[in-house]
Amino acid sequence: MSKKFDLISEGTERTLGRDAQRNNILAAKLVSEIVKTTLGPKGMDKMLVSPTNEIIVTNDGVTILDEMQIEHPAAKMMVEIAKTQEKEVGDGTTTSVMIAGRLLENAEKLLDQKIHPTVIVKGYRMAQAKIHQILNEISLKITPDNKEVLKQIAMTAMTGKGAEEEKERFSEILVEAVQLAQIKNKVDAEDIKIEKVVGEGIKDTELIKGIIIDKERISKDMPRIIENARILLIDFPIELKSPEIETKISISSHSELQNFLDEEEKSIKIMVGRIVSSGANAIFCQKGIDDFARYLLSKAGIYSCRRVAKDDIDKISKATESKIVSNINEIDSSILGEAGTVEEIKKGGESMTYINGCKNPKAFTILIHGGTIHVVDEIKRALVDGLLDIASSIETGLVVPGGGAIEMELSKRLKEFGQTLSGRERLAVEEYANALEFIPFTLAENAGLDPIDILTELRGKHDSGELNAGLNLFTNKIENMLNSRIIEPSKIKFQAIDSATDVATMILRIDDIIASKPSKRGRMNDAGNLPSYMDSLG
Repeated sequence: MSKKFDLISEGTERTLGRDAQRNNILAAKLVSEIVKTTLGPKGMDKMLVSPTNEIIVTNDGVTILDEMQIEHPAAKMMVEIAKTQEKEVGDGTTTSVMIAGRLLENAEKLLDQKIHPTVIVKGYRMAQAKIHQILNEISLKITPDNKEVLKQIAMTAMTGKGAEEEKERFSEILVEAVQLAQIKNKVDAEDIKIEKVVGEGIKDTELIKGIIIDKERISKDMPRIIENARILLIDFPIELKSPEIETKISISSHSELQNFLDEEEKSIKIMVGRIVSSGANAIFCQKGIDDFARYLLSKAGIYSCRRVAKDDIDKISKATESKIVSNINEIDSSILGEAGTVEEIKKGGESMTYINGCKNPKAFTILIHGGTIHVVDEIKRALVDGLLDIASSIETGLVVPGGGAIEMELSKRLKEFGQTLSGRERLAVEEYANALEFIPFTLAENAGLDPIDILTELRGKHDSGELNAGLNLFTNKIENMLNSRIIEPSKIKFQAIDSATDVATMILRIDDIIASKPSKRGRMNDAGNLPSYMDSLG
């Protein structure tokens, strides 16, 4: 008599074969559908409300997907590619997710035709390699000193976002910041801090050739402004260290207590005296500053901020050429940085410290103004996109036309490549080419145009050799994107293609989903409550 053999635990859900593929593809398509309405300058925004009623209004793809707290495993993989795109390039998150979703949707048609997933994966990989080759051929070279082209790249990145009204001015600010911060055609975006304040209008957004931190001086007795600032940066507390283990001190008389307190004050005086003798008139401390030390620093007329974030300390160091000190004995005049002024300024009800007039700054601040917190948050996201797009363009020196032009040209050339193939991979390459057309199709759809008519006209233009023909949504016409000043970094397209292909091929290879359920001890009963003790007894 045969015995029942259980390989996996009771309650575990298992989805096999075609059902597993359909479920995963459906989840990926739903993620793509969520973000597609945000694509382009005429894209719509999403309002996201957290469980604590915090509101975010945005059309930034990665922000939308991250805040939605998606649970489906395949959908989570789609969210990951958006995060990768954001981390590597800063823009193109919606594009990468949409291409991945359409690749999987088109793969489903091939699966229905009994084409094996590994054949589809091979075809998609062949298409990916061909796209890299084509992009390298048709990308346009730029130089870091080509200010006009860099401005066009920034404006394209910010179009359709909250910063669109002032995109011309913002692009000038971004380009100036990047050109000042670049070293040997490399730009570390971390060197350009974007700070925000609620108050005034977005037109008052400014570039500060120095650093702004959201800290105020620790005492109103300290000077509000320091001219010809000599700046000291320390990452240790100006206070007595507490013992790491519990310590008891036995004191038998008032004089012993007074002596103990005097010794504490003496130690603080020595620390502050070392600071004063160095010539520093402004200090920024990463840790705490004792109340007695605060009094002594105020008496010496030294502007002081405490608990300054490490990132801000690093940026101040780059802006003022000051060294960060970790030991009180290392403090002397040689490690001090310099700035024209250190000043506490109150804006929008918040006090901030401006470190301005640095001689040779390598770190800068863009201060965003806006009427509400939602406005400044969305402008910050737009500026970050523009900043990273400029940095990517300088790093690679390559750009492509926007407005769906590059996707249409890649689609056309991929179809021509497919004609040279003889195996079933040819069908996968052709479906990849069709997936790329989803971008100009959606741009037209989001603008209220007829996407079929636009796609047909674009195909005709590209078939006749107009490789820069794309959709200008400010005129609702098909134009030469370079003449229309709609330009994007090539790196966006390279990364979007790689991310989309990677996630699509990974999901296509899955034919078995094994999902474990929570243990009985942690599961709810039918009434929606945790099982009681009596329930567990049966």
